[in-house]
Order: sequence, then C-alpha cells, then structure tokens
Amino acid sequence: MDGVIQLQRQLVDYTASLFHEGFLDEQFNQLQQLQDENNPDFVVEVVSLFFEDSERLLNELAKALEQQCVDFKRIDAHVHQLKGSSSSIGAQRVQKACIAFRNYCDEQNTEGCLKCLQQVKHEYSLVKTKLETLFKLQRRVLAAGGSIPKPI
Repeated sequence: MDGVIQLQRQLVDYTASLFHEGFLDEQFNQLQQLQDENNPDFVVEVVSLFFEDSERLLNELAKALEQQCVDFKRIDAHVHQLKGSSSSIGAQRVQKACIAFRNYCDEQNTEGCLKCLQQVKHEYSLVKTKLETLFKLQRRVLAAGGSIPKPI
C-alpha cells in the first residue's frame, strides 16, 4: 500500500507542477471534474482529440505560411481554432502563444507569424509530453490499485 500512496503523491506533485509552471490552468481541473466512473477515460479522450486537431492545425499553418501569397485571414482562423481548443483543455501556454500569433496575423507580418508558429509548436510539444506523462502516472496509480485524487 505504501507503493500506491507514493505513486499518488508523485501524481499530485507532478500535476501541481504543471499548474505552477503554467502548462495548465483551471480549465483542466474543470475538465477533470466532468470525469466519473461512467466515463473514466473522459479527460484522456478529450485531450487525445485536442492532440489530433492541433497536429492537423499546425500542419495547415505551416503549409499556409509557405505560400507565395500568404492568406492571413485563413491563418488567423486556424490560430483562432487552436487557441480555442487549447483553452478548452486548459493548455495555457499554447493559448498564450496563439494570442501573440494572432497579433502578427492582424499586422500581416509573415516573419512574426513564422516565429510564432515555432513558439506554438514548441509549447504544444511540451504540453503534449507533459500530459502524456500525467496520463501514464495515472495509469500506474490505477494499476497499483489506487485511485486518482480529484482536483480541488
């Protein structure tokens, strides 16, 4: 049982670090509150959809910025969608990077947009790795016979 308690403590500490470092915000807690025994994989499913959607949008953005004649309205629409989906799961740093990206779209600044795309990709990659680690820790706690502590 000590192993389970240790894993749970590790999970709580890791989750707290994600909030402390600004990767996640309160919206992630709200998402977790929607998960129950009837839908135990709810958060993983929603976040997996976010990953799929984000990868598609990031690829679309990269292609759009490579065009000879850049369509800033289209780019802004993609960034707006990415900002909304990152906000809905609480991926705070991705959301903030999207805000800066949209400002460059408004200015029709291709160079600024390219830099922001790299920043958004970086933040997305970080939060994806962090959330995958979080879900792995949760699975370890459950496999050891423990339960996932609910967010406060």
